[in-house]
Amino acid sequence: MDGFLLAFAVSFGVVFVAELGDKSQLMALAFATRYRALPVLIGITLATTAVHLLSVAVGHGLGTALPTGWIALVAAVAFVGFGAWTLRGDRLTPAERAKAERATGSAVLTSSVAFFLAELGDKTMLATITLATQYGWFGVWVGSTLGMVAADALAIVVGRKLGRLLPERAVQIGAAALFFLFGGILVVDAAGQLAGRSTWTVLADVLDHHAAGWLALAIAAFVAVLGAVGGRRLLHASPARRAIGQAERVRGSAAWWGRVFYGGATMLGLVAPLLVAADVIDPIALFDDPGVVVIGAGLALLGVALVLASQLELRRGGSADPVLASNGLRSRMRNPGLTGIVLATAGTLVMVPTLVGVLAAVLLVVSVRIQVRAVREPMLARLHGEEYAAYAARTGRYFPRVLQKVG
Repeated sequence: MDGFLLAFAVSFGVVFVAELGDKSQLMALAFATRYRALPVLIGITLATTAVHLLSVAVGHGLGTALPTGWIALVAAVAFVGFGAWTLRGDRLTPAERAKAERATGSAVLTSSVAFFLAELGDKTMLATITLATQYGWFGVWVGSTLGMVAADALAIVVGRKLGRLLPERAVQIGAAALFFLFGGILVVDAAGQLAGRSTWTVLADVLDHHAAGWLALAIAAFVAVLGAVGGRRLLHASPARRAIGQAERVRGSAAWWGRVFYGGATMLGLVAPLLVAADVIDPIALFDDPGVVVIGAGLALLGVALVLASQLELRRGGSADPVLASNGLRSRMRNPGLTGIVLATAGTLVMVPTLVGVLAAVLLVVSVRIQVRAVREPMLARLHGEEYAAYAARTGRYFPRVLQKVG
């Protein structure tokens, strides 16, 4: 029973994530504009049941014929590929959109045939095959089927609403990050099986505080570069940012102090993991654990993804002044870049917890509060007046007001 529950839970989660932003969700939305939701869901369920039964049959056959260690390694590579596929995104072809919008036959028959053909060779089918090489076939079949149906049902019921609240690119990046994380877990599992040791022993050997320190240093340096590049881009693109840049040169002003605290936080955020990596200081013993390192790395990478998404919007022509943003991250949250930097710093602190890192995090939070509350918001309010007040009322300062919007 435990084996079935594990296979079910993992398969449900992986396939549900794989479907976020996938063309199957887009097809579900298109069918739902023509037919009632229930017949479409029945058709999706029938098609998914058949495709995933075929998938687990293939995966189970591979699992019994090949060494499990090498299968886990191949599966890890596959999941990294799924992450890259998710980042690339899916779009309906003209033929698929026409099939979804112009079909005139039975809703159940039409949707089941369309989804069966669409899923053959899709990444969810490949993910199901991969999972069936690792877990019990029955649990994978049930979990993957229900995971896909649940994701497509979500698209039909609340997809349009959430699509207006959450940027599509942010959803893709989050889903890809989960695929990369699952791929990393499989790499550790494969290494343990091939080395003849437990996964936890391999993880503990790989993620000692030296390795965690170097990894945290690399992430912190990358975030520092992103922050500098993003600030320079905003300086040239935003009238408000140029005004802030001028205020930062006035010694003793709020903007000047915000910049000083940010510089101190950046420096200490780099020094803390370097001292641990070089064995000058040890991390706080209570939190020096490989599992904690993994959690911290996930949080740090989430922050990096948010900073990257924020800057990609600017590069693609998004508004540098958030008040003028009509879509994307800045149309839902006012400071996505700063939020990402704080998350990434918190993640590196969790990876290598030290008093120096705690001081860096405190300085960063103080800096962000000064920049946002005492500098950015007053400046934008002066520039945009009532337009900014309306923008602030419908967006979150650091996170989207999703719950408020849905409710």
